[in-house]
Amino acid sequence: MKRNLTKSLIALSLILSSAASFAQSKSLFNGKDLTGWHADVPEMDKDSNAQMPFIIRNGLLVSLGTPGGHLITDAIYKNYRLEVQYRFAAKPGNCGVLVHASTPRALYDMFPKSIEVQMQHTMAGDFWCIQEDITVPDMETRRGPKENWGVNGDKLRRIKRLVQDVEKPVGEWNKMVIECLGDQVKVWVNGVFVNHGTNCTVNSGNIALQAEGSEVEFRKVVLEPIKKLTPSKG
Repeated sequence: MKRNLTKSLIALSLILSSAASFAQSKSLFNGKDLTGWHADVPEMDKDSNAQMPFIIRNGLLVSLGTPGGHLITDAIYKNYRLEVQYRFAAKPGNCGVLVHASTPRALYDMFPKSIEVQMQHTMAGDFWCIQEDITVPDMETRRGPKENWGVNGDKLRRIKRLVQDVEKPVGEWNKMVIECLGDQVKVWVNGVFVNHGTNCTVNSGNIALQAEGSEVEFRKVVLEPIKKLTPSKG
């Protein structure tokens, strides 16, 4: 009887610990305006009449695709799970979620220093290294010859995902979940585990969404902080 009670208490303790590891989730946009975000769009520096590529439309956060740039959170985040629900409005194209973003325009005078989680149709969940790096199993298979790896210029910065054919048809909603915990980044697309990187060279930063040529609608961008649990002594 005592043994069963002990097992039950241990199980309850694990459940409570797991629940305690997550804080309250919050939406990163309010459906009305871009409060909490700022845009970095190089073309807008040159042309005062250039269109702002990030808008709120019918309660959705929309990346119009052009001119190219990034919508960046004002806040810096660390240890979290991010859920993004998105769809390409008219035709498949390119976009991305950047995690651990920092120095703006660090690559090609456009991309902030970061790890990009690709959203491009048929490639959702790939990693792109932008002046930061990350490690995955089978690196040479998924990234190419080691001597060509790098985080800038013409180096091999793309790390292919593990699973193919996970996106929904164009016009349907996709769900991407990105978990950043310590030096690891994990990615799921529509419930399928598609990538897992370790030894990331950065573990905190802003979150950014791209305008990269294609119109993309976002109906959900929700962040759930994760509290790292430390082993108890005893």
